[in-house]
Amino acid sequence: MTVTRTASTFAPPVMEARRWIEGVTFPADRPLINVSQAAPVDPPPDTLRQAMADAALTRDDAHLYGPVLGMPALRAGLSDQINRHYGAATTARNIAITSGCNQAFAATIATLCDEGDEVILPTPWYFNHKMWLDMAGVRSVPLPVGDGMLPDVEAARALITPRTRAIALVTPNNPSGVEYPDTLVMAFFRLAQAQGLALIVDETYRDFDSRSGPAHPLFHQDGWEETFIHLYSFSKTYRLTGHRVGALVSSPERLAEAEKFLDTVAICPGQLGQYAALWGLENLGQWVAGERDEILARRQAITEGFPALAAKGWSLMGLGAYFAYMRHPFDISSADLAPKLVTDAGILCLPGTMFWPKDAPQGRQELRIAFANLDADGIAELYTRLSALKV
Repeated sequence: MTVTRTASTFAPPVMEARRWIEGVTFPADRPLINVSQAAPVDPPPDTLRQAMADAALTRDDAHLYGPVLGMPALRAGLSDQINRHYGAATTARNIAITSGCNQAFAATIATLCDEGDEVILPTPWYFNHKMWLDMAGVRSVPLPVGDGMLPDVEAARALITPRTRAIALVTPNNPSGVEYPDTLVMAFFRLAQAQGLALIVDETYRDFDSRSGPAHPLFHQDGWEETFIHLYSFSKTYRLTGHRVGALVSSPERLAEAEKFLDTVAICPGQLGQYAALWGLENLGQWVAGERDEILARRQAITEGFPALAAKGWSLMGLGAYFAYMRHPFDISSADLAPKLVTDAGILCLPGTMFWPKDAPQGRQELRIAFANLDADGIAELYTRLSALKV
C-alpha cells in the first residue's frame, strides 16, 4: 500500500487528547481542568467584536477575496509595530499575512525545502512543525535541549549536513515556555548565516514574554532578511484563534515565492480577521499590556505554588508564556499517565511523548501544562489534584 503524505505523520495531538474526555462525566464539585491547548477560551474584548461587526456590515471587501499576501494596511501596520518593538527598519514589503502562524511556517518551508531536505528542530518540539515537515517530505532532525531546556549551538552545528536548509526555534518556547536569551538566538543566527541556512524564529507568544523590550537584535543585523525569518501570530494576542491571522516576515523575494504557496492553499487570509487584527494594532495596546500582566501573574502563581508538587517528587523544567513543562515522579509513561489524569484527577493535559520523536525516552516523564486559562484559584486546584494523585 502506498504511504501517503498524511499517513507519514501522526494524528493531531490536541484532537487526540480531546477524545480522552468523550463519555467521561465530571462532577460539579470537580469540573474538568483543561490545560491541553495553548489558546484563550474567552472571546475578544467587546470593543474589538464591535469593530469586527462594523466591518462585516459596512465593508464590502470584508466578504471578498483580498491580496494573497494580505491587506496592505495590516502589512504596513505590523511593519510599524515591529519597527517600534525591535527598533527595526522593515517595510510592508517584508510582511506577508497568513491564515495563522502554522500556515506561515508551512509557507516558509515551501520556499526553503525540496524532497529529502532537512530542518533542525530543538526537542521537545512543537508538534505541528514536525507534522508539516513530515507531510512535506522534509526530515526533522531532532536537537535535544540541554540545561534550562535550551538548545546548544555546537550540538546543532554537528547535525548540519549538505541537505540541511534551516534551523527552527520557538521562543517563548512551545512546549516548555522557556524564553531563549538574546545571546543564544544571536549565536544561532551567526551559525545559520555562516552555513548558508535559514533561521526560522516562531514568536507566536512574544507579547507574553516576561522581558521588557525586544527579545533579540536579529532585525538589526546587516542583511537580516537573507537568514532570519520571523513568524508571528495575532491569535493569542487579540483572542482571534478562530479567525486564523498570522504573519511571515522576510525578504520581498522570499515572500514572492511564498505567495505561490499561499495562493494555492487559501488564496488569501480571511478579510474579517485581518480587519480585527488591524483594529487591534491601532487600538488595543493598553489592553494587550493588561493581558500580559495577567499571564505573568499566573506564571508567578505557578512558581509560588510549585513547592507542593516538588515535595511529591515533581520537577518544573520550564515556565513561560502559556506553558509549564513538568517532570512527573511516577513509574509510568506520560503517554499512559495523561489519559489516566482525565479519569483520576479531572485534568486534561498533553504528555511529553507528543513533543519528542517516537520512542525517545525523555518524553516518558514529561507533561505540558497550558496554564494561561487558569486563574490563581484554578492553579491552586490543579496543584491540589496533582499532589493527591496516586499511580
